[in-house]
Amino acid sequence: MIDDLPEIQTTQAAASSPQPGTGALEATPKAVSRPKSEPKSEAKTESTPEADREKRPETPTTPATDAEPGPKSDMTSDAEPEVESSAKPRSRAKIKGGAKSAGAAKGPKAAEKAANAAIEARIGHHFADPSLLMTAFTHVSALKSSRKRGDSYQRLEFLGDHVLGLIVSDMLYRAFPGADEGELSKRLADLVRKESCADVAKSLGLLEDIKLGAVGAGAGARLRKSVLGDVCEAVIGAIFLDGGYAAAASFVERNWTERMRKPRRPLRDPKTVLQEWAQGKGLPTPVYREVERTGPHHDPQFRVAVDLPGLESAEGVGGSKRAAEKVAASVMIEREGVSGGSNDG
Repeated sequence: MIDDLPEIQTTQAAASSPQPGTGALEATPKAVSRPKSEPKSEAKTESTPEADREKRPETPTTPATDAEPGPKSDMTSDAEPEVESSAKPRSRAKIKGGAKSAGAAKGPKAAEKAANAAIEARIGHHFADPSLLMTAFTHVSALKSSRKRGDSYQRLEFLGDHVLGLIVSDMLYRAFPGADEGELSKRLADLVRKESCADVAKSLGLLEDIKLGAVGAGAGARLRKSVLGDVCEAVIGAIFLDGGYAAAASFVERNWTERMRKPRRPLRDPKTVLQEWAQGKGLPTPVYREVERTGPHHDPQFRVAVDLPGLESAEGVGGSKRAAEKVAASVMIEREGVSGGSNDG
């Protein structure tokens, strides 16, 4: 009995303890299933119970989820600045280059638009057709050889001359109800002469806006002074075409009403006054010459110039030679500051 006890204990211990073969079988499939994600670890791991117990708790929390985000975040953080640093300067360079080219293209147009706006502000009329305003300031010398003379202000000057005469005639008719036809004609001739138009152009600061070519610029200030009156009439013609009679009348009334209201002196003949003044200066008698005749035979218009040695010629326009001579004499009297040369109303 005593001898049998150790055998019984040995048999029970062997039955309760795990068999070495069984542990090896359990470790072997587990070791084979892991190498799918990590093939290199299979060769290094040993199928021992101790190694199996050490790897079992590590299986649910594999380091792949903790280790993989690290390098990915580093790669994205390093890659993104490279894209920004390389892409942004290029886009900025393109934008700057495009802005410069667009600005260069819009530069002349913007400057021209600003210049026209400044002229419009002084004139008091906004043009729906800016080309009319540009034409009104274009002297024939500024045209290219291939362009027509009609592209200068000459046609607008012709129209503006007659529009001005109509508007001023209407103003005189309403302002002086007691004046006869002769007095109205003298006032009209004085108000629509080139010198009066040139004074209006000077008061509006239009001198520097005249576009002259090489020939015109070479002629100097005298040419600019002579065309001021023409430009003023061209502006009136342009306003008439752009805004109608009401717009043109508004411009003329703003710039001619004060001149129309000035006292005149119609009792003394201007030709007599000019002759007396010339004799007092030791000059010969003034010489009158016809410059041109326009209009139909039943209603002609005469342009006459008066000359005195050492003085610039003065011109006048009238329905007869005598009327034109009086206007020319009045122009020279006013220009030279001769007392008694104006007309009293």
